[in-house]
Amino acid sequence: MYSALWRILPGPWWVRLVLVLVLIAAVLFALVEWVFPYVNELLPTPDVTVEQP
Repeated sequence: MYSALWRILPGPWWVRLVLVLVLIAAVLFALVEWVFPYVNELLPTPDVTVEQP
C-alpha cells in the first residue's frame, strides 16, 4: 500500500517526501480536531472519588 502511494505521487523523491509529510500532518490534524473529540463524547466517563485520609 505504501509503495503504491509512493509511486502515484509526482516529482522526485524529495517532493514525494514533502507530500507524504503534509499528508500525514493533515490526517493527524483531522484526527485531533474532529475524530478524537467525537469519540470522547461517546465513551463513558467513570465517576472517580479520591478520599484523603
